[in-house]
Amino acid sequence: MKMKFEEELAGKAKEAEKIVLSYLPDDVKLCGTLTSAMNYSVGSGGKRLRPLILLHVYDVLSAAYAGATGRKCAECFAAALEMIHSYSLVHDDLPAMDNDTLRRNNPTVWVKYGEAMAVLAGDALLNYAYETAAGSFDMVDDALHYQLIAKALKYLGSKSGIYGMVGGQCVDVESEKKQIPLDKDALLYVHENKTGALLQASFVIGGILAGADDEELALLSDAALNTGIAFQIRDDILDVEGDEQILGKNIGSDEESGKSTYVSLFGLENAKKDATAYSQKALESIKRLNCDTSFLVSLVEYLTERKY
Repeated sequence: MKMKFEEELAGKAKEAEKIVLSYLPDDVKLCGTLTSAMNYSVGSGGKRLRPLILLHVYDVLSAAYAGATGRKCAECFAAALEMIHSYSLVHDDLPAMDNDTLRRNNPTVWVKYGEAMAVLAGDALLNYAYETAAGSFDMVDDALHYQLIAKALKYLGSKSGIYGMVGGQCVDVESEKKQIPLDKDALLYVHENKTGALLQASFVIGGILAGADDEELALLSDAALNTGIAFQIRDDILDVEGDEQILGKNIGSDEESGKSTYVSLFGLENAKKDATAYSQKALESIKRLNCDTSFLVSLVEYLTERKY
């Protein structure tokens, strides 16, 4: 059963990879270094979790609801979401942020291209993501589908910005500089937003574009939120006991920098226990969806037990 899921996950990741790479910009005369840095960031691998989740949710729900926008529209948003995720990693790795030199066994963008170009590459990816997602308007020609795309764009902007990922990053940065005490509430805020917000976008936007109703969208949102928290707690665990070669990045960096994490605040065993508890909450929501939930169930279980 596990082997079958891993094969399915690998197939979906491969499809998502192909789609994401197909939307990357061509080299631009005079600013070719910028497009090279953008493409290096997005093209350096990764699990492609967010785009594959968005596409899968769209696929399983579009059969249950009338008014789906079309698979190509979902692909635009999947690529855009991965660009936003990649931009956040480029900026996270900067010396002013996490000061990481290695990601996915490759030099980080600022190491390879310089700090200034890394900042610009992140900025460009964010803008290009919305240009890519908005391109889906060209694929529809009726009011209902325009409304679905507009709703998805608004949700993407919210979960990427101050009420989502960037807001979570803000609290994370300020807590590291001791400007905000990082207690459990603040740490959960970081996990819910810095990591969970884009996972919510992948679940919910897939549902929006499929024409899902408000009840289904709420279930998708809850499932993604709890998955995101469990995923980030697992990240904190792996920074303590992960294999650097498997992870493709430095381990122990959180402890070395004095960063507060779920593990440092509550201990390794409690972190493992709570990751499982949040995973169970996610599964409860997923199993109430009006579609085939087998892959999503296996995916949540995989994320809480992953080794990389």
